[in-house]
Amino acid sequence: MADSNSTKNALAASMKKLMRQKPFEKISVSDICNDCGINRKSFYYHFRDKYDLVNWIFYVGFMSEMDMSSYKSGWEMLEDMCAYFYRERVFYRAALKIEGQNSFKDYLVESVQPLAEFFLQDILPHNEDDSFFITFITDALLASLVRWLSGGYDHEMNAEEFMSKIEEIFVRVASSVKIADLPAAEAEKVQAVKEHHLQKQTYRG
Repeated sequence: MADSNSTKNALAASMKKLMRQKPFEKISVSDICNDCGINRKSFYYHFRDKYDLVNWIFYVGFMSEMDMSSYKSGWEMLEDMCAYFYRERVFYRAALKIEGQNSFKDYLVESVQPLAEFFLQDILPHNEDDSFFITFITDALLASLVRWLSGGYDHEMNAEEFMSKIEEIFVRVASSVKIADLPAAEAEKVQAVKEHHLQKQTYRG
């Protein structure tokens, strides 16, 4: 097992190195193998193709960072998720340019969606349209995450700035909700969003 992980990690390191140097479509399996001194047979023993390797880099790197049992709130989880993506932004910016049948964006969204839904269920009040509401906001959050990682906003944002803008949106949503009209458990969620934002503002000030 140790040798298998060592081989996978060596191939992953070479892939990340090469993705900093040239477009993904110009990287061949031979390039990856030559860079780390591992033969093609070993590559194909571990991965179906270079797309599979990119997905593995994301899955192992991301999932090793996200210990769901350690988070006290959805906010903590989202903050850690964004901090991780920002640290690895060079790789993800290149990976998100992979299009077609093996689009990395599709794999990223599919993998992160359950975490986004967990985050939203933790902070948003529930109502009779809960399923549609959660799905709609999840789609918007993930689209924004992809745009941010791709450098698609009008200026470069670090993880803290991106999170502050997400917080502001949810504070506006929370501010439009009449707490008195909600059941106690749901009112606590809305109040928690407001208090979280106030704590952040105090900390930044």
